[in-house]
Amino acid sequence: MNQARIAVIGEALVDIVVGGGAHAGGSPMNVAVGLARLGRPPVLHARIGDDAYGDLIRAHLAEDRVGVGAHTLVDGPSWTATATIAEDGSAEYDFALAGEIAVPELDELALVHTGSIGALREPGSSALLAAYRDAPAGTLRSFDPNIRADVIGPADAARRRVFELAAASQVVKLSDEDAAWLRPGASLEDVLDALAEGGTRFVVITRGAQGAVALVDGVRYERPAVRVDVVDTIGAGDAFMSGLLFGLLRDGTDRLLVDGAPIPAEDVVAALDTALVSGAITVSRAGANPPRPAELEERLDATRAVSDGDGR
Repeated sequence: MNQARIAVIGEALVDIVVGGGAHAGGSPMNVAVGLARLGRPPVLHARIGDDAYGDLIRAHLAEDRVGVGAHTLVDGPSWTATATIAEDGSAEYDFALAGEIAVPELDELALVHTGSIGALREPGSSALLAAYRDAPAGTLRSFDPNIRADVIGPADAARRRVFELAAASQVVKLSDEDAAWLRPGASLEDVLDALAEGGTRFVVITRGAQGAVALVDGVRYERPAVRVDVVDTIGAGDAFMSGLLFGLLRDGTDRLLVDGAPIPAEDVVAALDTALVSGAITVSRAGANPPRPAELEERLDATRAVSDGDGR
């Protein structure tokens, strides 16, 4: 197997702000860009139309040399999310999601990642779940639910699908808001336990300024957030996700996960800290703007210098 092959499956769309501008977005696309910037360029399997919004998405992907899957470029409209901003700063979104994302064959891959609308919305979600379940044993499968409750169908069915996709994945990352939606009223520890009981080896929940908690092979970890001056939080969770996957690939922890081998505590901490630094760099500047290798390593060096334990 070619260990360099990475696939990301899910939406690439255009966020349109009423009275403002438009920019390429979508959680899976942001993860793909984050991986590419860190020297692990994936192939993105999405749905990009032959319109002006599609041109915007393609240009964004080309800038960071993200590959495009064979069935990604289609006739018809691109997916969009139109935001209307209220006086208090809150936003209401109107999604236009024509068609579905074609699920590729998951053979000869080192890693496949999916999440959000493209993973949970029908049509398409059932085919994706089947592909994840049938993926070769040597493929690391990663999932970030990144819940968009208003476009993924009935809540109970969507919750079942989250657990089904998680059970087919070795790595699952979700936010504390996702956890509250997934198990209303449950503690973060209970949500970690529930996902791990389904078979996921590496489960992590981000908590914004409080850092992240994880459960890996029955061992709990807690890592603090990296202190930065926050400009905005756009793309922070996606940068955490791409940083986490990069850290697992960098240290060979991805192979331990797929082989069923024990994961040393220092490898878990290294992956979590890489993810936290990646997210912190992104929130320190405007927009979904994940780091490049030199700035990630520089900030990681500073984080290691003040580290005071393994975080278990």
